[in-house]
Amino acid sequence: MDSKKIYFVSLGCPKNLVDSEIMLGSLVEAGWKITRDEREADCVVVNTCSFIQPAVEETIDTILEMTRLKEEGKCERLIVVGCFPQRYGDNLLKGFPEVDLFLGTGAFDRIVKAVAGGNNSPRIILPSLANVSPREDSASRVRTTPPYTAYLKIADGCSNRCTYCIIPRLRGPCRSRPMSDILDEARRLVASGVGELILVAQETTAYGTDLHDNINLALLLEELAQIPGLVWIRFLYGHPDRIDDDLIDTVAGHDNICNYFDIPIQHISETVLKRMGRPHNSKKILDLFERIRTSIPEAAIRTTLIVGFPGETEEDFDRLVDFVEQVRVNHLGVFVYSNEEDLPAAALKDHVPDTVKEERRGILMSRQAAISRRLNQEYAGETLNILIEGYSKETEFLLQGRTSFQAPDIDGVVYISRGTANQGEWADVLITEAFEYDFTGEIA
Repeated sequence: MDSKKIYFVSLGCPKNLVDSEIMLGSLVEAGWKITRDEREADCVVVNTCSFIQPAVEETIDTILEMTRLKEEGKCERLIVVGCFPQRYGDNLLKGFPEVDLFLGTGAFDRIVKAVAGGNNSPRIILPSLANVSPREDSASRVRTTPPYTAYLKIADGCSNRCTYCIIPRLRGPCRSRPMSDILDEARRLVASGVGELILVAQETTAYGTDLHDNINLALLLEELAQIPGLVWIRFLYGHPDRIDDDLIDTVAGHDNICNYFDIPIQHISETVLKRMGRPHNSKKILDLFERIRTSIPEAAIRTTLIVGFPGETEEDFDRLVDFVEQVRVNHLGVFVYSNEEDLPAAALKDHVPDTVKEERRGILMSRQAAISRRLNQEYAGETLNILIEGYSKETEFLLQGRTSFQAPDIDGVVYISRGTANQGEWADVLITEAFEYDFTGEIA
């Protein structure tokens, strides 16, 4: 086994990445060596995403690319895991004969046996997700993020029933990890040098709803904030219906919890929200954003919207434009509706033409670019505490970092034109210029 090498591809979101890192840890413990060169690999594992059609297409392209390694290279075994086999099941067996084994999202604990192979093993394993506990064997996790940042998965699955979303089918109902287990992992991560901890789940604000003793995200954040060495704690994927005053006050009450609220709302029109299966209305959303800004004036808000949902009229879209200009969030992601035939939204009437979807997305992103630029320009001349990420991917002559209101790989960055600092350090940076998404600055 010492000579066996494994190549791992992780597609999709940070939640998938955590699953990949835990599987890598199990494989390393079993004696496999990780390689960054797929041509050297004896076995290739692809952890897939199939949330929307572009993700499905990327997954298929990646699998086909990896199958060529079996034909041309050293690779003896190809394993496909995660959301793609969970969604399409036995339909994949004929379409991908080169794949030796498919594992669903409830079978990640079988990865060591899967790569080892066996004459009698089935080609697809899809355990029921209802009773699969979130992975807690994180002690051997092999992190692939920079040493100063780590994602911490606090729950798996989702119990919501949005008509456009397949996550409950791919991941099962919400299942929270025990808080003691999360805190133990957080302490190990900090001891290893992590200063920024990013909480993820399909819906972080649902944490604890399936547990007892009134455990919730606010209580978890309160406990995490007490861990020495944690400079930044942030949580992603919040639901507007579960962000209450207790959670807002917890964020406001701790310097090491980032004043950053990631709250996907998807739309503002009551008609569209009802078709989406979203239980809130525009007043609740506006009231929530107002409460956040009243309690934490410096808070940054990120949200995502879907345009072109079936039945979205010009009036619905105009309301969305008005909302963007009225609320003026710091970060906005806009997605065009992706019609998935195996989801309830596909059966709705009055589908919007693709050209109209793209046009509407372009309008919103254009409006938001101007808003983001104006909001960012308010920081010009201020000195902000910046996490130094190292030299920029754009040019080796500039350092790059992030503010507390910039999440990695989602929001913008700060390019540092003067001064020196080491990767993973926090430095005070004078902001000299501000753009739609990024800043430039000098170390003070």
